Formats: sequence, C-alpha cells, structure tokens
Amino acid sequence: METVQISITIQNLMQILALGFLGFAMSMIITPIYTSIAYKQEWWKRQRTDAWSGGKATVYAKLHAEKHKRNIPTMAGLIFVASISIVTLLANLTRGETWLPLAGLVGAAIIGVADDFMNIRSVGGIAGMSAKIKFGLYSLLTLIGGWWFFDKLDVHSIYLPWIGNFEVGALIILIFWLVVVATAISVNFSDGLDGLAGGLLTSSFMAYAIICVVEQKYALAGFCLTVVGALLSYTWFNIYPARFFMGDVGAFSLGTALGIIALQTNTVYVLPIIGAVYVMETGSVIINRTSRKLRNGKKVFLSSPIHHHFEAIGWPETKVTMRFWILGQIASVLGLIVFLMGRG
Repeated sequence: METVQISITIQNLMQILALGFLGFAMSMIITPIYTSIAYKQEWWKRQRTDAWSGGKATVYAKLHAEKHKRNIPTMAGLIFVASISIVTLLANLTRGETWLPLAGLVGAAIIGVADDFMNIRSVGGIAGMSAKIKFGLYSLLTLIGGWWFFDKLDVHSIYLPWIGNFEVGALIILIFWLVVVATAISVNFSDGLDGLAGGLLTSSFMAYAIICVVEQKYALAGFCLTVVGALLSYTWFNIYPARFFMGDVGAFSLGTALGIIALQTNTVYVLPIIGAVYVMETGSVIINRTSRKLRNGKKVFLSSPIHHHFEAIGWPETKVTMRFWILGQIASVLGLIVFLMGRG
C-alpha cells in the first residue's frame, strides 16, 4: 500500500482553522439579525400534511403536533449561507477550488428561499413550490454547474479506487447532475428533527476538510471548515427545542455544496459512506413509497424518513438525533479510512 504523506505548512493550517472560526463568528453575528426579521415577519414553518412516501402524514402529524403549536420560523439556512458567502468572498475565493461550491450553495439557496417563502405564505398550498418545478430549476442549476466543471475546470474523468481515473468525457456533466441532485435531496430528507441535519452535516464537512488537506486543496479545506464553523453556530440554536429551522434554503444549499466538493476532490466513491445516514434516510422513503404501491398501502416503516419511524416506536426526539449523530460520525471515519485505502 502506498504511504500517504501529508505536507502542510503552519501558515496554511492556521488559515484553514481561522476560516472555520470566521464562519462561526459571522454566523453568530448574523443570527440575531435573522431572528429579529423572522419573528417580526412571521416566517413560521407550516406543518406538512402529505407524507414523503405518499398518502397523509398522520404519524408525523401526531408526533409533532405539540411542536407545531409553537410558532417556529424557517429559512434559518439564510444565516449560514450568508456567513459562508461573506467569509469566502472576502478571504477564500479561488477560481479552481471555492468558486464552484460557493456558486452552487448560493444558487440552491435562491431556489430554497422561493420554496420556503411559498410554504410560509401558503402559496401553492402548504407544500410550497411544486416538486416538478423545483426539480426542474434545480436540474438546470446543476447542469450549468456540470458544464462549468467540465469546460472551465477541465474535468473529464472520475476516480475509481484501486483502478485510477476513468475517462468519461462530457458524461461528467450528467454524473455531476446525478451526484449533486441526489446528495441535496438526501440531505433534505435528513432535516426533520431538531439539530439532526446540523450535526450530520458538521461531521460530513469535517471529513471532507480532512480529505481536502490530504489532497492539498487548502482553499477547499478552508471552505469546508467555514461551513463547519457556521453550522456549529446554527446548531447551537437549533438543538432541542429548536429556536428556528434551516428550511429548504439550508438543506438544499449545503447538500449541493457537499456533492460538489465530493466531485472536486474526485472522491464520489466515499460520499455514500460518509453520508451513510443520508442514504439510509432516502432509502427508507423509497422503500415505504414502493411498499405502499405494491402492497395496497402497507408500509415497511411506521413513518419515513426513518428518523420518524424511531420516534413512532417510542424513542424521544433527542435520543434519535444524538444516535444519528453518532452514526454520522462513525460513517465519516469509515469514509476517511476507505479514502486513504483507495489511494494505495
């Protein structure tokens, strides 16, 4: 097996760590500004009535009835999107590494803001923007990103562990679309309990910060730590009982950035491992939806995504969240092990 040698100067390491601190500090500064506006404008999250797996969300409604009696604002993802954008634009913007994930983050956030605002104002019903329109807009965004990835960054191959780079040419645009869309949707499914998505994403971006350092992509590592810092600030206020929710603006933007970083580091093969909890969440929705269609409405899980199933069998919300955090941390470590082995 090849020996992995990590060479990084103290200056580069300090810059990366400083970006993480700046992400945290900027998010802390913006939080009271967002909170003041959100409560004044009544950006209340409206309870969904339809289940992801089809039918009515009766189990979810029962589990979270008390929570939705409180007025809890959504679109708090604006806090970390703004924080990450400001820090990156002022201190860490590079064409080859941070431009694309930042553009993806902001682009997905714009679509998420539109969707969340429609939910808040009940435009198009509680569900907000229709799934077809949202998917179409999001696909357009990721295809543009895929073209930039192929044409401007000159990427036309994908790395396969123990094999090497596999030439795919312009197909990298479709691979980019598939990876980024799948990651964003999976992260969105995981945003269903107080603190859950924030904790999981912190582990995922921390793992990718380490991968970026190993690959000597220091600006990208700094971007990952900026996200981690901003997420730690957000999660401080989002843990049970949550003061606000990130909304689609947060889940889709961070899922987009995570998928793009996996592509930029040529480590798509470890993304499903690092993001194993996201895969589990999405898989539970697919299984339940398929089961309802094939078995006359019968479900495999009491509710999906699967974190709601564990709530339904009696686990307190906080226990589900913390145990999923642990699973996310273990998955991140396993992903790093596979990454290092794959370099051999």
